[in-house]
Amino acid sequence: MASVAVVSEPLVGRCRSRLRDAQKSIRERFLAEGDAPCLLHERCQLIDAVLGDLWRELDLPTSLALVAVGGYGRGELYPASDVDLMLLLPGPPDEALTAQLEAVVTVFYDIGLEVAPSVRTIDECSQAASGDLTVQTALLEARLLAGNARLFEDLSAELARILDPHAFFEAKKKEQEERYLRYYGSPYSLEPNCKEAPGGLRDLQTILWIARAAGYGETWQALAQHGFITREEEQQLQRSVSFLQQLRTRLHIHVGRREDRLLFDYQSALAEQWGYKATATRRASELLMQQYYRTAKEVTQINTILLLNIGAAISPLPDQPPQAINEHFQNTHDLLDVVDEGVFAREPGVILEAFLVMQQHPELQGMTARTLRALWHARTLIDDGFRRDPDNRARFLQILQQPRGVLHELQRMNQFGVLGRYLPKFGKIVGQMQHDLFHVYTVDQHTLQVLRNLRRFLADEFTHEYPLCSELIRDFPRAWVLYVAALFHDIAKGRGGDHSELGAIDAAAFCADHGLDAEDSELVVWLVQRHLLMSMVAQKQDFADPDVLGGFATMAKDERHLTALYLFTVADIRGTSPKVWNTWKGQLLEQLFRSTCRTLLAGGHVPVRQGLIEERQQEALRLLRYFALPEAVHQRLWKQLDTVYFLRHSAEEIAWHTRALHYRPGVEKPVVKARVNPQGEGLEVMIYTRDQRDLFARVVGFFGRAGYTIVDAKIHTTRHGYALDSFMLLDLSDRDSDRAMITYIEHELSTRLSRQSPPEAPASGRISRQVKHFPIQPVVTIEPDEKGSHYVLSVNAADRPGLLYTIAMTLAAHGANLHTAKISTLGERVEDTFLISGGDLGQAASRIRLETELLDRLSLKL
Repeated sequence: MASVAVVSEPLVGRCRSRLRDAQKSIRERFLAEGDAPCLLHERCQLIDAVLGDLWRELDLPTSLALVAVGGYGRGELYPASDVDLMLLLPGPPDEALTAQLEAVVTVFYDIGLEVAPSVRTIDECSQAASGDLTVQTALLEARLLAGNARLFEDLSAELARILDPHAFFEAKKKEQEERYLRYYGSPYSLEPNCKEAPGGLRDLQTILWIARAAGYGETWQALAQHGFITREEEQQLQRSVSFLQQLRTRLHIHVGRREDRLLFDYQSALAEQWGYKATATRRASELLMQQYYRTAKEVTQINTILLLNIGAAISPLPDQPPQAINEHFQNTHDLLDVVDEGVFAREPGVILEAFLVMQQHPELQGMTARTLRALWHARTLIDDGFRRDPDNRARFLQILQQPRGVLHELQRMNQFGVLGRYLPKFGKIVGQMQHDLFHVYTVDQHTLQVLRNLRRFLADEFTHEYPLCSELIRDFPRAWVLYVAALFHDIAKGRGGDHSELGAIDAAAFCADHGLDAEDSELVVWLVQRHLLMSMVAQKQDFADPDVLGGFATMAKDERHLTALYLFTVADIRGTSPKVWNTWKGQLLEQLFRSTCRTLLAGGHVPVRQGLIEERQQEALRLLRYFALPEAVHQRLWKQLDTVYFLRHSAEEIAWHTRALHYRPGVEKPVVKARVNPQGEGLEVMIYTRDQRDLFARVVGFFGRAGYTIVDAKIHTTRHGYALDSFMLLDLSDRDSDRAMITYIEHELSTRLSRQSPPEAPASGRISRQVKHFPIQPVVTIEPDEKGSHYVLSVNAADRPGLLYTIAMTLAAHGANLHTAKISTLGERVEDTFLISGGDLGQAASRIRLETELLDRLSLKL
């Protein structure tokens, strides 16, 4: 037996050079011509030739075979894909052959191939394939490269013997379902995996694997010949395959290694290389990604249809007569089936009826393949005449008004292109990205997420999540009008201008066309126009101030408008990103809702300041009695507190502060008290100390180093020169023990404040990739408040470690006093508002200097 050691270094070097030079040439030709199938084919041919030549030089036993499996076996080798190889043996190897095979694999690596090798006998292949779907799939595409053809034929015969098309189909379908779960069942992630995510290349490969296993062919053309797809669908599939192949090929070449995720890091460069051009309102990367999402949607459509069709052919259901539903539809094995495929062409209005029937018949588990296919092709029948038809308008409203299935059917309408056809402006936002650093969904998917959240409020099984929302929506008359507002609230994204105002115009036209009554039409338009109002007031303004609350109550008009806005705001914020919503925001919104309700019930009259203060003081005293404290316990502290303190703090907070400080209002050592937020997650911290320079910066730095983010701050200075500050904190590190952190904060922070050591910056951290690749220009404004005694500092910027500390140090350097801080973090973006005074803020030139310095310090230097 010849030894592999006879393979000379010059031969290895020649093979390595041949591969390197030829692959470089193939890549350059692709970048010039953009023909991805050609690259995939040429790379396979190249490696076939090199391995064939090398196999002959290795002089291995003639009983062995070299087999390509997986993607290489299929004939598709992307620029950075592994070369899947199997060394097929007639029987178990002895020590000498084992050593020889190890040397063979080493040679493959030495010539520069990224191989994924396996060494098996036919029996081992059979056993592995029987117990591992991945192995079975890889062997399904096995292709002989060199060696013993008879041995390879025996392998093929054995695989054919053990392959059960029905079991393979069911296993592949289950595998796809599990894969979808890893990607949240959606192709619309802002950084999708173009191979594995729903709508990616794996969906197309799954269909062809199943078809091959069942004997229906290995190509889309073969599936068309077997009647599973039409010629038109075959052409559309080829376009989708071409787009995804080119995208993945460009991605591999750009990154220089195997990478299937369309990360933000790569999207802009890929778009520019591919020739996408930015517009006045859209980035080139957004145009590329919109094309990706629309392609992914088409792939999921055809995947759904073909799985149904091929599954029915592999395992025909028992022959039983369908049950008539109406003149257009029937129930076939609990699936909605058209009576005949020409029904939509004869009566286009039946397109919308299909979704309505699905809602009205809970026994239906889905639609048959021919119904889905007919719907997909019929979508082009939805034109201006269709949209003007009163019956079609009535059906669309009926879909929104059904007690069940609203979300599912709107999702199905969107997936098969019906929703975007019926609402053309909605069609324009399908697959549209949002680079605002807090939305993680495309515009259309965010819209459906908002609708999902509204529907979830109505579901009994979810009442524990948001009890107040569930209670309110059950008593809300004609809740379906909220769904109309959901469809239109972001429909004008990407057009330029104020999307709320533009969307309100579209919503008004829809309401007029569909005959909504004046009351409901006004509410829908108002909601679309004002859908950001409540979150802005709750997170940026001090609504404990009677003037702020009164102004919001005036804009809220009445209890129905307020309830609708509250429900919509919760659903909208929760529909942006899992990172944006937290219980603190929920608490703020609920407090604002309840306070405004009381104001509206009082005829829109906010209690006068003195009356409100007396009410809070009495409630605080009532709470203090639970702790058996003397009646006059509060007096020493309260005489040092002014009107502003009692306006900004709740009765419960006032009672907590009083319990901690009543016996030491003139204490020399700082007092720090912390507790679990009594109304939700996070910690509440009170700091009481003689006022000192850079106090806010010192505290912010400490909390940052401890791993907390500040979501709310109330800064107060007593009449006798003490700082009485309150902070609401959320834990960034998700620690289990709040009690241990309370002890740490109380001891460590009081010690640091006693020493009055210089402020320490929080530990530096990594800036997120999203911020790096889609930075936003910081905006800083300083404007006088309504009374002219203080100034409102607004900061909108990309979030990054130490940002609040930077702001605090800048304010301290300018001698500005901080009174309140509203910290609003929206994903990777912050929108913070500070009430400040002092220093030289009264001079316009000084305010401009402060704005300029903040802008410079907040601009990311990447």
